[in-house]
Amino acid sequence: MADRPVDRRRADGVAVSAGPSLPADVPGTRLASDELSGLALSRSAVDRAAVHRNDADWLQAAWADPGTRVLVVKDGQARVRSGPGGTELVFVSPAQAPEGVRFLLGVGPDEVVYFGVAGPLPAGQAGAEPSSLRVAGPLLSDRDAGLMTHAVALANWHAVFAHCPRCGHATEPISSGHARRCVFDGSDHFPRLDPAVIMLVTDPDDRCLLARNAQWPQRRVSILAGFVEPGESAEQAVAREVLEEVAISVGDIRYVGSQPWPMPHSLMLGFRARAVGGEQIRVDADEIAEAHWFSRDELQASITSGEILLPPPVSIAHRIIVSWYGTELTGAW
Repeated sequence: MADRPVDRRRADGVAVSAGPSLPADVPGTRLASDELSGLALSRSAVDRAAVHRNDADWLQAAWADPGTRVLVVKDGQARVRSGPGGTELVFVSPAQAPEGVRFLLGVGPDEVVYFGVAGPLPAGQAGAEPSSLRVAGPLLSDRDAGLMTHAVALANWHAVFAHCPRCGHATEPISSGHARRCVFDGSDHFPRLDPAVIMLVTDPDDRCLLARNAQWPQRRVSILAGFVEPGESAEQAVAREVLEEVAISVGDIRYVGSQPWPMPHSLMLGFRARAVGGEQIRVDADEIAEAHWFSRDELQASITSGEILLPPPVSIAHRIIVSWYGTELTGAW
């Protein structure tokens, strides 16, 4: 890709280059497949500018620029403001940013540099309220959704990785907050990411399987999900989890898309799968309270009657269910 034009300068005239850019004709990074279009947390319109994470001069110049914007996050929340024009993140200048772990989020199409800081949310911002990704994610623009997802994911990791797992000594942020280094043995450690599979299972009549986790409130249902185990492929995890949770064997396992889910460290890998060798459901006694097959008509009727509630639109589970159903479901959550 061509280099991004250099048009940001420090006060001393030194140019601040953003490095390689996103393609000019792509307003934001979205899922390529039409099947899961609109995943709230899989959007971005910011070049992460990874080439500059260890460039001290570039970072210093960017932080000194009053045009740089800083997103402050704490406990998975950032301040947002809603108005006639929509919902947007509220940023501060570097001079207004609180103390805390700092991380480079990237450079926007308008050449604005974005940082994140894990620290106390700033006060005195008229009309701004703290909000979580679950609530704000679907309402934000591509740029803001990507920035908040990135910042929350890094802040969550830094919050739990203060010590080296090898020797127990303290670690400190490096690489613009995208890694930590042990102060004693010098080992480098990178953000934790837990891959999880989430799958919509259908039977030969194209009914979908929805289940209620034993820890969920009554009426809340979703598709099955579980974490990938060591030494296991994602497809193997799909088959194992379905068999463990509802005693159904599946085949024709097909990947459909992914979504980061930094609550606190997951990457959700979405799949479709078909039941083979019988469709008799037997739920496990611990994790799944109940599970049922639904035709499209049965699903809409159960939603309309209030018998069930689906996952909210921010989740990949919602989008996978909608992709099977064929259109948006009304009153679903």
